[in-house]
Amino acid sequence: MPRFALISLGVILAIAVVVGLSATYTVSERESALVLRLGNPVAVINEPGDLEPGLHFKIPFVDDVLHFDKRNVEFNMAPAEILAADQERLVVDAFLRYRIVNPLRVYQTVRDERGLQQRLSAIMDDSLRGVIASIPSSEVISGQRAEVMNRIRLAAEAQVATQDIGIEVIDVRILRADLPQQITERVFERMRSERQQEAALIRAQGEERARQIRAEADREATVLLANARSEAETIRGDGDAQRTAIFADAYGQDADFFAFYRSMLAYDLALRDNTPIIISPDSEFFRYFENQAGEPD
Repeated sequence: MPRFALISLGVILAIAVVVGLSATYTVSERESALVLRLGNPVAVINEPGDLEPGLHFKIPFVDDVLHFDKRNVEFNMAPAEILAADQERLVVDAFLRYRIVNPLRVYQTVRDERGLQQRLSAIMDDSLRGVIASIPSSEVISGQRAEVMNRIRLAAEAQVATQDIGIEVIDVRILRADLPQQITERVFERMRSERQQEAALIRAQGEERARQIRAEADREATVLLANARSEAETIRGDGDAQRTAIFADAYGQDADFFAFYRSMLAYDLALRDNTPIIISPDSEFFRYFENQAGEPD
């Protein structure tokens, strides 16, 4: 076979392969395909609700195919500073989960998934700002986070429905909502100052209460001691009265014996520990030393 014929056959086979590859395309069960003929959509393959995955044919060099993911897709929004109702700035990091339900509307409104991401960024930014601007920062940071996310999801769903971009919003979540770094430091310092003031107030109240308790205890102790002394004096007075009565009764029964007994007690107290006593020998104090009756000779 002449060389020219071989070259021609090779060229024809190459053209046939190129044309054959250009005339076919595959669609996964996880995606939909939009067929464009000279830029105009003519068919949607394996759209949600249909099962048409596999090999498909198109007109070579005339038809183009755009593929769209049928699965739930997560769109992560870049962190943004948003002003809350109390004029506090918050750094909010959120994401949205969505699913493409109408590839044709997606193409007609935003062309492709890159354009869809840009549109979702604007929708999320507007929804976040609209909701967070109506509530104080405390509720976003540590308050009713679930309620806030639900309100943002409803706002995003409303915009998606109004713009009819061919998607369904599944969920909206706030990953992080904090104060900016410079504001966080100021808030931390303010919180620490407030806690120190609270601690000082509590400490002062505790010390005042301690002083009150000590004063009440001292007052009660003073009253108890006074009552105890009064009762002791009363008991002592009663004892002295009883003793006096007993002495008087004893004296009345036997005056001589009582006088003798009183002298013995006086000797016992006066003559202890070899204590020297200087006294006249004829003193009444020693009358019982002279005779047993204690009478002068």
